[in-house]
Amino acid sequence: MTIPQLSPAELKQWLDEGRPVRLLDVRTDEEREICALSGSLHIPMHLVPLRQNDLPEDDTPLVVYCHHGIRSLHTAMYLADAGFDRLYNLQGGIDAWAQTVDAGMARY
Repeated sequence: MTIPQLSPAELKQWLDEGRPVRLLDVRTDEEREICALSGSLHIPMHLVPLRQNDLPEDDTPLVVYCHHGIRSLHTAMYLADAGFDRLYNLQGGIDAWAQTVDAGMARY
């Protein structure tokens, strides 16, 4: 199964254009305290199986992100197996976002 990768620049363009998109942050509480994308839903990766009903099941694209893009890719694959579609993985995670889109964002 292939989950499409969305670059930070592509996500920024989507957000700037006002495209409907939902952001799912699967990092830990401690990581989220350092930095986060505005408006994202936070469900730590290990809780996604228990809280997947909290995710919208409409046609809005769901962009999953973590620190570097590995945990989010695995989460997106799990969600695809659970029947979700229009899933994207933020390539390089929030660290890539901080490096290429928002230089003022805290990094760790």
